Amino acid sequence: MDLRALEQALADLPLGPVRYFAQTGSTNADAARWVEAGAPDLALAVADEQTAGRGRMGRRWLTPPGTALAFSLVLRAEIGELAPAPALLTALGALAVCDALLEQYHLATQIKWPNDVLLERRKLGGILVEASWQGESLRTAILGIGVNVTRAAVPDEADVIFPATCVEAASGRPVDRLELLHAVLRQLLEWRLRLGSEEFLHAWEERLAFRNEWVSVSPGSGEALQPEFQEGQIQGLEADGALRLRNRAGQAFTLHAGEVSLRPLNNSSEYVIGRM
Repeated sequence: MDLRALEQALADLPLGPVRYFAQTGSTNADAARWVEAGAPDLALAVADEQTAGRGRMGRRWLTPPGTALAFSLVLRAEIGELAPAPALLTALGALAVCDALLEQYHLATQIKWPNDVLLERRKLGGILVEASWQGESLRTAILGIGVNVTRAAVPDEADVIFPATCVEAASGRPVDRLELLHAVLRQLLEWRLRLGSEEFLHAWEERLAFRNEWVSVSPGSGEALQPEFQEGQIQGLEADGALRLRNRAGQAFTLHAGEVSLRPLNNSSEYVIGRM
């Protein structure tokens, strides 16, 4: 992978300028600096290797050279455009990855609310959105996406809180990273036109991991849950991307993106939601 190969592979997509890094700390950090220097809508930063990639709540996402997709896309809001809920931007990236993997490799993946892509309950990719606001108006959003492509991208299970996998292991064949990147970006551009629509929300719910399963909830900041820990059954999504659940008494409650995570309990069919 190099800049020329990237530009050739993505030439038919209506993107902004492309920057390539053989090695970088984080493409989201690179994109943020680029935004401050005036990066336009759909500017794209791609790295072959990340040494300080970030997940939610400051978790590390390392990308060894030649093993994965690691890229960040700049999204600028139009003047007067209604700002989408942050969870919807995260879902935009997750849906694009899911649809690209289904189309290219026949892999039926799910979205672990709010920001991970799973295959057979193993983490295949992750999304990190970092937004800049001016008052209540969205100024820019940086949509960072990482996808494990080869086995070398999969961390040891002792080093992660959630088991992981990669596209090549799941598909049983070599994967062209440029082909996959093109497919993800094409799906992302298409879904962006329908962001927040009924069709968008339905597609997200159809891919929602752990739906109808009982989970244990640990409230995030700002959540009015009593008691501090309670059980809930995942029901679906609200229009703003919040997770909708019901408790054992049949009462509904919601959780919001950026405040909770999902991870498996030890040898259990139930899952816990808790702060990262």
